[in-house]
Amino acid sequence: MNRRGNSGSSLTKTKLNIIDPHSKGGRLKIKFKDVAGLHEAKIEKLGAKLPKGALLTGPPGCGKTLLAKALAAESSAPFISMNGTEFVEMIGGENSFGIFDDEIYDNRFGSGSGEEEQTLNQLLVEMDGMDSAQGIIALLRPGRFDRHITIDLPTVLERKEIFELYLKRIKLDHKPAYYSRRLAQMTPGFSGWFPFTLSGADIANVHSIIHDYPCLLLCKGAEKRSRTLIEEEREIVAYHESGHVLVGWLLEHTDALLKVSIIPRTSAALGFAQISPRERKLFTKEELFDRMCMSLGGRAAESVVFNRITTGAQDDLEKVTKSAYAQVKMYGMSERIEYLILGTF
Repeated sequence: MNRRGNSGSSLTKTKLNIIDPHSKGGRLKIKFKDVAGLHEAKIEKLGAKLPKGALLTGPPGCGKTLLAKALAAESSAPFISMNGTEFVEMIGGENSFGIFDDEIYDNRFGSGSGEEEQTLNQLLVEMDGMDSAQGIIALLRPGRFDRHITIDLPTVLERKEIFELYLKRIKLDHKPAYYSRRLAQMTPGFSGWFPFTLSGADIANVHSIIHDYPCLLLCKGAEKRSRTLIEEEREIVAYHESGHVLVGWLLEHTDALLKVSIIPRTSAALGFAQISPRERKLFTKEELFDRMCMSLGGRAAESVVFNRITTGAQDDLEKVTKSAYAQVKMYGMSERIEYLILGTF
């Protein structure tokens, strides 16, 4: 799209991605029903009062762009998709459009000339519907992006829906629900982008996913069988990981165990015990204590079996130290100082 300003000077040719759902072949195929999870965000989008702007926030890969595409199709209105760096090439004067600015914060505080910030500020002023003498960018000022929608990482139920959406596209021995529950439990903390990271062979062979290979590849790194361990080291690693498993099995407030391995990984780990953490926000003092005990189970096994300790518990000790400090400094769980929080305010 080639435009000229009032001064008549030539400006950079700008090619905008404008999608008209009414034009032939231009209809967006993604609808709200095609977006798994994000139930709260979709309800917010269906509000009766039309906001001037909506700001979607959240970690990458959680569906902000996908949700915006679905909104364009549901609203049956022209929709412009832009990146923050493209604002410098945009000039007003056209009719109203829906504009989705992907990752507007990326370069806001860079060392550029400021032209991008001035153009973005002008866009925000136009959203106000009146002239403004304010010379700073205020994204969250009332009347601009007055609808803020947080897109969080998917819960276990939402991950189950996401996997079912992908598994419906391939031929399986069982229904997608047969596999989706296990996959959702294996991927705590993963975004909805995870299925895209799997190869076509992995998706087609869903049993390979069930046996943890892609999940372990992202969580723990790939197997590094070329890293040979001497017999003594292999025995120590085996008892170390068994210590985690045994303590976790005996204690009440520990998470379910998924897999144990003594094969070295590219993440420098000589072995690991993979658990499936419960997605909770509140933990009791007893639960935190049991988790610390499970982390120290490997070091305890080394001491009991070999009557000596090794450097293999470094990661475990870091986790325990952080948890212990947090209980005293942040959670007020110390019996001596009780309700005081220690630290900067």
